[in-house]
Amino acid sequence: MNWPQLISNCRLGQEHRHPERHDDRTEFKRDYDRLIFSAPFRRLQNKTQVFPLPGSIFVHNRLTHSLEVASVGMSLGNDITRYLCSKNSDFSNTLIPEIGQIVATACLAHDLGNPPFGHSGEKAIQTFFTEGKGTYLQDHVSPEFWSDITSFDGNANAFRLLTHSFKGRRKGGFAMTYSTLASIVKYPFPSYSSTKKKFGFFATERTHYEALVAQLGIPQLSTETGQERWARYPLVYLVEAADDICYEIMDLEDAYKLKILTFEETMEMMLSFFDETEQNRIRGRINDEQLTDPNEKVQYLRACVIGKLENECVRTFIEHEEDILSGTFQGSLIDQIAPLQHNAYLHCTKISRARIYRSQPVLDVELSGYRIMATLMELMVEAIEHPERYYSQQLIGRVSSQYDIESPDLETRLMAVIDYISGMTDVYALDVYQKICGISLPII
Repeated sequence: MNWPQLISNCRLGQEHRHPERHDDRTEFKRDYDRLIFSAPFRRLQNKTQVFPLPGSIFVHNRLTHSLEVASVGMSLGNDITRYLCSKNSDFSNTLIPEIGQIVATACLAHDLGNPPFGHSGEKAIQTFFTEGKGTYLQDHVSPEFWSDITSFDGNANAFRLLTHSFKGRRKGGFAMTYSTLASIVKYPFPSYSSTKKKFGFFATERTHYEALVAQLGIPQLSTETGQERWARYPLVYLVEAADDICYEIMDLEDAYKLKILTFEETMEMMLSFFDETEQNRIRGRINDEQLTDPNEKVQYLRACVIGKLENECVRTFIEHEEDILSGTFQGSLIDQIAPLQHNAYLHCTKISRARIYRSQPVLDVELSGYRIMATLMELMVEAIEHPERYYSQQLIGRVSSQYDIESPDLETRLMAVIDYISGMTDVYALDVYQKICGISLPII
């Protein structure tokens, strides 16, 4: 892969159009603005990140997480841009200086496809087909489609949300640039080529992905039947790193705010990212800034840790640039950072899994969310299978016209149900569940 070809402002679905422009925004800034003002992005404010949506204490939701990831992604991209342009001055006159904007935009989009209740919602969709009443459908759909829905993943759903032409929407979905779209495909292979139940695109969007890789010069690593894989687009590593950094470190801060972790535990884990000299320097700056409030100290140290990890990921990317461009780099950037920071990161991950992700508030949301999502899937799939029934007609009547839920094709109807339910917010999913189950009545 080569950098000039990798950065393309060609738009999916508008490859041969050259619309008139009335301002000086770049095409990548237009991508960013389209996302910021879109309904799917706005709905992220009411989707669970890790902890239950806030009561009196405001913790992260999918929206605040995405904004923070975009901020870190912009820094990562800008640092890589400076490196590339210093190495090759000709790059300054290309689209390469836009890398920071591309990465930030992809970071905004990386969670768009997540269903309500996060991973619990994903699991509810998957298990409806593998363990629930939807198992019989395997004999009525293609193997590729069955693989997609039984492995339903928010990453692939984000790519679908941005590229699929829902009813009433322009060709090519959001009509994003090729480089922005490629930057969100963390797993560049279809579901039937995955061994870890993670994949990058549904069979319905395969042609879109093939158009991206052809335009950007991304090589296919395997063409063996059932094992199709492409090299990762280089900027995906930066999007992934920004997500890894924010996900882990911000969860520690939220856990401290919710009193799951003590102040001493939180400070100790964050200081572990630095050697003794750096720790003393940080303590000195805390004293110089006269930070006496524990919350302020945690926030200051969190900023220091994010900065440290960002620098380490940039260094790792630069050191492995050749492997990244050849498609041979293995793992993530976080996996290859310096041992001190990597060990500290792994320790935080271990504590998070034991103390945070398995805490009672998190488990309660997962249990409730799973039941809500499973019930919605069961009722809606039954409705599209028997549309002649009165109750089915009532349920179908609730669904927005953008979803092709009355298509004569079964796979299209099933995907419409998944699109409809996965696009809900947590609160809306709960509201629909309560109303169609007769638990609550609408107030008129």
